Amino acid sequence: MPELPEVEVSRLGIRPHVLGQRIRTAVVREPRLRLPVNADLVERVAGQRIHDVDRRGKYLLLALDSGALLIHLGMSGQLRVLPAATPPRRHDHVDLVLDSGACLRFHDPRRFGVLRWIHDGENHPLLRDLGPEPLGAAFTGALLHARSRGRSLAVKGFIMDAHTVVGVGNIYANEALFRAGIDPRRAAGRIGLARYERLAAAIRAVLAEAIAEGGTTLRDFIQPDGKDGHFRLSLAIYGRADGPCLRCGGPIRCVRVGGRSSYFCPHCQH
Repeated sequence: MPELPEVEVSRLGIRPHVLGQRIRTAVVREPRLRLPVNADLVERVAGQRIHDVDRRGKYLLLALDSGALLIHLGMSGQLRVLPAATPPRRHDHVDLVLDSGACLRFHDPRRFGVLRWIHDGENHPLLRDLGPEPLGAAFTGALLHARSRGRSLAVKGFIMDAHTVVGVGNIYANEALFRAGIDPRRAAGRIGLARYERLAAAIRAVLAEAIAEGGTTLRDFIQPDGKDGHFRLSLAIYGRADGPCLRCGGPIRCVRVGGRSSYFCPHCQH
């Protein structure tokens, strides 16, 4: 599913095309997403101007004159800016038609995504309890260390918990733990401050590099311009079970941690 880098790439891709544009109307072809599209979406957004395109974790927020549009790409969602007259494909569920003659089109084959008008983004139930942004100043190794005390949860599950820090999905958790030399199965509460400082730095670096390379395309994700994300070419550990470790040459193992595939090198990660 699209993780934080892919959502940020989507934000950066659509922002120049929609910022300052007025929404002429909305076309809803399929309202049955993970949360249903507002029945009165057209009335809510028609005539409103898009003042900003922000991101909170894996959610996009389009700030309007009144309220905001909350967008989540779910498992397979994509956003494209296209001429409004472009014929829709199957699974093109919602268009926001802009004064420019373009439309912002939401495509979601599995319909696990979200596109809803909301009144107050900061206090919305999906957003108000989220942890800090991993690329922001509030995210530090000291924060991870403090929040992990007494926790027996595996460290991989700990950093993937959106209450700990937002947006560290499965791919990037694997990569960051490899860079920091930490076994994904290790109890979060048994990791010291110095190692958490290395892990926080690794999380920031992995996410920043993934954004710079357009995200990771494994199956569904494409950038708003239709291109694949290229960070998959830089993956050091994820998806490489039984292959050689890039550091020591030993075999990479894959186990289930918290129900998710977890790749690690037994020699390099402790």
